[in-house]
Amino acid sequence: MRTERANGGGDAVRRDLKVIVGAAIIRDGRVLACARSAPPEVAGMWEFPGGKVEPGESETAALARECVEELAVRVEIGERVGRNVRMAHGRSVLKVYAARLLHGDQPKALEHSALRWLSAAELDTVTWLPADAPILPALRPLLTHPSNTIDHEVGGG
Repeated sequence: MRTERANGGGDAVRRDLKVIVGAAIIRDGRVLACARSAPPEVAGMWEFPGGKVEPGESETAALARECVEELAVRVEIGERVGRNVRMAHGRSVLKVYAARLLHGDQPKALEHSALRWLSAAELDTVTWLPADAPILPALRPLLTHPSNTIDHEVGGG
């Protein structure tokens, strides 16, 4: 990943981009969208659940952890959805993965103000965070063609 220069005060700035992971949790042709409750400037905007990858943690492990923390659900992580999206003034990158709920888990809004299951036709009915919106074109085919989701893995049944 790209490196950054020292800031104006001469302090070393983290050399690697911070990776933020998001889960496009898909069930029955719909994706789970989560409304932010904070900070105030983005409260009410919608996102894919997820968060920062901690040092020494894989992207998929971070995403599984974040889904437990934010939604109290266990998920199976599938393939990447869309491209890397630069965010936070170029210091972070968002990577979204397809996911599915395990063991009949039902999401709970532990850190969000609301949760909604959206079909491909409903994706534009909410205001997405600027980092999450670029993922939508790559997500639509996964919602309209179930054979593309992780529920039907290559080589399966």
